[in-house]
Amino acid sequence: MTQPAASSLRALEHHDGFIERHIGPNDAEIAHMLRTVGHDSLEALTNAIVPGSIKSGNPLALPAAISEVEALAKIRGIASKNKVFRSFIGQGYHGTQTPNVILRNILENPAWYTAYTPYQAEISQGRMEALINFQTMCAELTGMEIANASLLDEGTAAAEAMTLAKRSAKSKSNVFFVSNGVHPQTLEVLRTRAEPLEIELVVGDDAQAADTDAFGILLQYPTTFGEIRDYRELAGKVHARGGLVSVATDLLALTLIAAPGEWGADIVVGNSQRFGVPFGFGGPHAAFMACRDAFKRSMPGRLIGVSIDNEGKPAYRLTLQTREQHIRREKATSNICTAQVLLAVMASMYAVYHGPEGLQRIARRVHRLSAILAASLRQAGVRVGENFFDTLHVTGVDANAVHDRAVDAGINLRAIDGESLGISLDETTTREDVAALARLFGAEIGDIDALDRTSADALPPGLVRTSSFLTHPVFNTHHSEHELLRYMRMLSDKDLALDRTMIPLGSCTMKLNATAEMIPVTWPEFANIHPLAPADQAEGYRQLITELEQMLVECTGYDAVSLQPNSGAQGEYAGLLAIRAYHRARGEGHRDICLIPESAHGTNPASAQMCGMQVVVTKCDANGNVDVNDIRAKAEKYSERLAAIMMTYPSTHGVFEEDVVEICEIVHQHGGQVYTDGANMNALVGVAKPGKWGSDVSHLNLHKTFCIPHGGGGPGVGPCAVKSHLAPFLPRAFGGEGDVGMVSAASFGSASILPISWMYITMMGAEGLRRATQVALLNANYIAKRLEPHYPTLYSGRNDLVAHECILDLRPIKDATGISAEDVAKRLIDFGFHAPTLSFPVAGTLMVEPTESESLHELDRFIDAMIQIRDEIRAVEDGRLDREDNPLRHAPHTATMVAGSEWTHAYPRELAAFPLAVLRQHKYWPPVARVDNVYGDKNVFCSCVPIEAFDGEPEAFSEPNVM
Repeated sequence: MTQPAASSLRALEHHDGFIERHIGPNDAEIAHMLRTVGHDSLEALTNAIVPGSIKSGNPLALPAAISEVEALAKIRGIASKNKVFRSFIGQGYHGTQTPNVILRNILENPAWYTAYTPYQAEISQGRMEALINFQTMCAELTGMEIANASLLDEGTAAAEAMTLAKRSAKSKSNVFFVSNGVHPQTLEVLRTRAEPLEIELVVGDDAQAADTDAFGILLQYPTTFGEIRDYRELAGKVHARGGLVSVATDLLALTLIAAPGEWGADIVVGNSQRFGVPFGFGGPHAAFMACRDAFKRSMPGRLIGVSIDNEGKPAYRLTLQTREQHIRREKATSNICTAQVLLAVMASMYAVYHGPEGLQRIARRVHRLSAILAASLRQAGVRVGENFFDTLHVTGVDANAVHDRAVDAGINLRAIDGESLGISLDETTTREDVAALARLFGAEIGDIDALDRTSADALPPGLVRTSSFLTHPVFNTHHSEHELLRYMRMLSDKDLALDRTMIPLGSCTMKLNATAEMIPVTWPEFANIHPLAPADQAEGYRQLITELEQMLVECTGYDAVSLQPNSGAQGEYAGLLAIRAYHRARGEGHRDICLIPESAHGTNPASAQMCGMQVVVTKCDANGNVDVNDIRAKAEKYSERLAAIMMTYPSTHGVFEEDVVEICEIVHQHGGQVYTDGANMNALVGVAKPGKWGSDVSHLNLHKTFCIPHGGGGPGVGPCAVKSHLAPFLPRAFGGEGDVGMVSAASFGSASILPISWMYITMMGAEGLRRATQVALLNANYIAKRLEPHYPTLYSGRNDLVAHECILDLRPIKDATGISAEDVAKRLIDFGFHAPTLSFPVAGTLMVEPTESESLHELDRFIDAMIQIRDEIRAVEDGRLDREDNPLRHAPHTATMVAGSEWTHAYPRELAAFPLAVLRQHKYWPPVARVDNVYGDKNVFCSCVPIEAFDGEPEAFSEPNVM
């Protein structure tokens, strides 16, 4: 007789699917953790945590989960609908060769792409060295004194330059002049940013700039049409009026033409995309800002500086004044919270690999091909602009006919008007490309070498670069693949990322970035599409974007989504702009008050300020919940002017607040709109939808909930999701219609990483997404319950449970022993852990968010470490360890410290290095001891450290060249 099957096919498939790979704990482990927290099932736990008033009644209307193989085949079909033409469009985006050693060992390497923002300096030394290289590269190529560690894109960097100039210029004018040679998409972003701040933009030619009373001007060098203009006289006139000169530039061109800092620029911005980062349909790409030393304290974004550690050795760290602009809350000058670290690292490694001579060789080759093409066209009677680097402005032709021939040849050119067009060459351009381009205009290049010998360069003689750059040994050493490979490996070995350990950061959602999700990003069909390619060449992108928008609409309960914002902060900004435009469209433009609870994310008040709104802070009660009575009172007080409330849900304190529906009703009664910060969406997907409980708009962090990696502090994607009445006020696409302008330089922001979130949602399906949320809630409550005897949880919600994160209160420990939350954070490094979020949102606490992708084994490993640390604190309390000389106050401990010939501490070396026995088999050694932040702030040094500083003599670094 046939025996019945032991298991059904469906059950076997379920347990071998992606859901089981993404979610860390298995069924048995989940059952164990449920018993620990006192519930019988995930559903029972969910019901105990989530208020019934917001709970979704129906499952997500998404397809069922499919396997990794099926999902990759499906997205391969979508990618195949894109047409990869040879693009010579330019306009700020250029073809580039990503060196394979960088492609494989940076972009495709989880040691780099799963790292977090380097707030914990001691475990971020590798990526910060790469960023110091980026800063040095940008500063030296631009001829400026200091540069930051990347901005979001060139358009938003130009907007930041405008506001920096407004803060810093002596001129009291409210006019910002923009050259007509600036890229059109940059001008779009400038217009968006200027209007709420009541800055008047004037656009015109150079002669008009010289006669305009403005606090600043923005020039493009070379211009968007390729012309290299001499701006020295203009810069002098602007300075004479008390204005500042901002310049958008091209780093590769600057290897051959005079640096802006040499002819009068004050602020220089641009995009490092052509240093090895693919088109990606617009991003992510690392922009930069460099400026004069006088402006460094007001510079937006992140700035990597050099300090010393407790042993007197050089150590990198985020400088205090630019650690995050958004920490300044309503006093912030920028809402930037996401840089483009991974892409900045790639660009810096590109410069390290090629070195100054290699970069100049690449630039000279690009320029020679451009000069040869120009000569060929002139011989055929075609008019071509003078004084260029790589971009030809062709005029007096039948542009439509040329474009038609180009399309037939698989070539994209820049459309300007019916009689002119642009051609931008790049590193990927071949001799065959130049010949094909010439044929489009009826020109034939017979012997390209002969034409090369007779064609003069097109660089203005007075603007040829003579100054040196990238002289530090790091840019002159690693030119063989073997050397660069070892250098990058050495740097990654210094860091802690998700490939080594759980990163339990509250509010940051560091979860699995699955390999299957990452694979499509580097496919040519996604990577090699120019953001301004004709629409019929990007049909795959259009399908991917449309489907992802629909997925996010279903997950959130809103009606429309814009994927243009390329960070969470940009998503906030877009959401508030939509609210502002909505009020204006209804004749209520006077509404300018934004209520923000004191527990809100720091970017919230900064975003409101940038939209021209006035921030009114509302109180929280003793349990950390927003004070509904205070919200009601302030909504009534400002009823006529109320524009919006910005709140985070679940709250920044890690709980589901009961009164969220009532809060929405209060705000709506007084004519305001409800903005819900989507940073904590990982506690909601499949369980509750903000758009269904009364919220009008949210931004989402695809680099949190939807699995795009943090990349060491960027890339990010911050879509803006809105209800239907706000949909007309989402940011418009480049060249499109709409009341609200672009918030980033590309219509779809960082489009090339959208396949990651598409893959995640597709492989998880409705059931998997809900289960992920439930396990995230379980993991957080398991940690809180296990640590309850050792560290009290500061805030809890319904049934004494937390949401997806918990705040451990270490303030009583500090009062009793002097041991601080920072001491605990640093001691965790000795256990091989990245610390939880330190002192946010409450000073003296640690906020822990484990996410659903951490296994029970990893959770217990973290809990064991925290319990051991608490035992060490008790030893301080009862006198077994000295109050000052103990392993917490001196953590982290380097291998050099514990292996030294002398040990001067009162506690044993073994306790310092191996506080748990398991560490003897698997040990991460931090490369530096605790970093001295005060020293770094007093001695601001933000470029490559002189090599002699690492020779073992700390005195060599005691008097740095302060910038």
